[in-house]
Amino acid sequence: MAITAAQVKELRERTGAGMMECKKALVETDGDIEAAIEQMRKSGLAKADKKAGRVAAEGLVKINISEDGKHAVVVEVNCETDFVAGGDDFKDFVNAVAERILADKPADVDALLALPLVDGSDETVNEARQALVAKIGENIQVRRFELFETSGMFGAYLHGTRIGVLVDMDGGDAELAKDIAMHIAASRPVCVAEKDVPAEMLEKEREIQVAQAKESGKPDNIIEKMIEGRMRKYLAEITLLGQAFVKDPDITVGKLLDKHGATVNRFIRMEVGEGIEKKSENFADEVMAQIKG
Repeated sequence: MAITAAQVKELRERTGAGMMECKKALVETDGDIEAAIEQMRKSGLAKADKKAGRVAAEGLVKINISEDGKHAVVVEVNCETDFVAGGDDFKDFVNAVAERILADKPADVDALLALPLVDGSDETVNEARQALVAKIGENIQVRRFELFETSGMFGAYLHGTRIGVLVDMDGGDAELAKDIAMHIAASRPVCVAEKDVPAEMLEKEREIQVAQAKESGKPDNIIEKMIEGRMRKYLAEITLLGQAFVKDPDITVGKLLDKHGATVNRFIRMEVGEGIEKKSENFADEVMAQIKG
């Protein structure tokens, strides 16, 4: 049967797919729009599976805080290029994912993917992700999220769309909380205080310092003092309380908090793509790879 422009238009509006893809689906289903949608969804799943192995190291970090200010989430969603990350379709998906996490508080990413993306819809987060993969043509993954609950206040800071920091703080005020979040974005502390530093991390650093100190040829008692001094410096550099405050390096963050009667209970610093190994390709190879699909 002949496929009309009106049918193609309706299918495009309902699926967001391209004109040629819509026309092809309608031809294959003899103009049955519902059957065409089902076929396109199945095709989308296949496309999503095919692209799932591709490196997705770009994307967005989003922070959402509840209206009462007591719950918050930081989430990272990845795609393959910053061009897609800046698009409205991708942004809308990330926003919806952040809202769903804050509303339902899933235990992990797998639990999140099984939830409906929006209230009243049968489409799950994962189905919406797969549909977006089919539409955009890039691998898209909900990588991770952190949920926070506070009896105090949150400090939040987004550096563009790639770095997000959330701080759970008691005491102080909103300005201080935001300053602490900005400091964490810039200075990358590992944890709040010395007691929070992982034992294996300390042991590894001590081994390095011992090896370096022994090369000095100094007596053992001097070497021990050298190691202790270097470990104190190391702990100050990696802990939030020990770091010099970025807006006033003459004072540590710990002393700044004491001055305002404030305490940081917990923080998360999330950066897009951190820890993801990116493939190294030259431009010509990258273009050819995209042409070949």
